[in-house]
Amino acid sequence: VQLQASGGGLVQAGGSLGLSCAASGRTFSRYGTAWFRQAPGKEREFVAAISWGGANTYYADSVQGRFTISRDNAKNTQYLQMNSLKLEDTAVYYCAQSSTGRGARTPDEYVFWGQGTQVTVSS
Repeated sequence: VQLQASGGGLVQAGGSLGLSCAASGRTFSRYGTAWFRQAPGKEREFVAAISWGGANTYYADSVQGRFTISRDNAKNTQYLQMNSLKLEDTAVYYCAQSSTGRGARTPDEYVFWGQGTQVTVSS
């Protein structure tokens, strides 16, 4: 299984950025997916998750109302739309695929990880 994240970059505070993660190697539509992030000197943290069909989504409190996770099973791709970005959103963002069909907040539920894409928010 390969997960290829893209879309990171440099953006000013208050701006928007969209991430994508293309998957290959197994039936994408059967599994929950998520985004995590890791800032320098900090542990990896949960950002958002979505169940296999997209019916259920979950967000960290810090991004609720600003970020939107979605997926297109026909394209084997998940997305993260980030709006109203803050300095504290600066991190490497990782996409992940679960071992089950549900979305989950804990990294232990995820068996496959992308390589990460850098998001930098400037003032």
